[in-house]
Amino acid sequence: MSTVLIVEDNEMNVRLFSDLLKSKGYGVIACTDSTKAVQTIKENRPDVVLMDIQMPEISGLELTKRIRADKSIRETKIVAVSAFAMDEDIERIRAAGCDDYISKPIEINSFFKTVEQYASPVN
Repeated sequence: MSTVLIVEDNEMNVRLFSDLLKSKGYGVIACTDSTKAVQTIKENRPDVVLMDIQMPEISGLELTKRIRADKSIRETKIVAVSAFAMDEDIERIRAAGCDDYISKPIEINSFFKTVEQYASPVN
């Protein structure tokens, strides 16, 4: 089973993403504290990270840069999840090192299609 790490501070979004992913057979880990995200990735080695860009302590963009700078986890697939949807926002997100982007509010079919590019629900 593929594992998805949700890095998101909004509990409603965590619950929504978790329920959706579990319904398709994914293993799910949630991290609501951005200061613990890098360690959570190192300990759990998820197949893909859904990264909220607007985290309180450390932004999702800064977390992505830290992940990309750490040779032990730099290959981790990261999908940004953000309400910022302007072209320049998406360019900034990709420049930080994110592999892909999902806009909020999510569209369920698009959400699954994007996640499935990086992790299959069952192995």
